[in-house]
Amino acid sequence: MDQPIPPVPESHRFLLEQPLIAHVATVRVDGGAQSNPMWFSWDGRRIRLTHTNTRQKFRNLQAEPRVALSITDPDESQRYLEVRGVVESVEADPGGRFYRQLRQRYGVDPDAPMPDADARVVLAIRPVTMLARSPAGPDGPPAIERVTAD
Repeated sequence: MDQPIPPVPESHRFLLEQPLIAHVATVRVDGGAQSNPMWFSWDGRRIRLTHTNTRQKFRNLQAEPRVALSITDPDESQRYLEVRGVVESVEADPGGRFYRQLRQRYGVDPDAPMPDADARVVLAIRPVTMLARSPAGPDGPPAIERVTAD
C-alpha cells in the first residue's frame, strides 16, 4: 500500500510546479550536513531528482535516506517550502533519460553531451512533512504552516 503523504499547502504549490532550484540536504557518513542546489520534478506525490551513483550525495543517501529540501519563491525570498522526506527508491537511468527530461524542463538542450549518462540514477523522495513559510504582513509575524503525513 502507498504510504500517505502530506498535502501541499495550496499557497506554495506553485513552487513545486515551476522549474526552480531545490536545495537538497543530506546527512554525510561522518554525521555532518551536505546541501546542494538541484533540479527536480514533482508528479503530485513524489519529488524526483537525478544524480550519479559515483558521488558523495549518493553515498550519503545509501547510509541515511532521510532528506530535507527547500524551494524559495524567486519573487519573495521570505516565502519558501521545506519538504522533509525519505528516498523511497533509486532507479538506474543508464543513458540519462530522466536527466534529459529535466534539462528540457529547465530550458537546457536535452541532447547536449552527458559524460556521466551511464552512472545516472533517479531518486524518488516521498514527502513526510511540508513546511510552508510566508513573509510577515502588516498585521503580524510570518505565517508558517506545517503539514505532516497521516
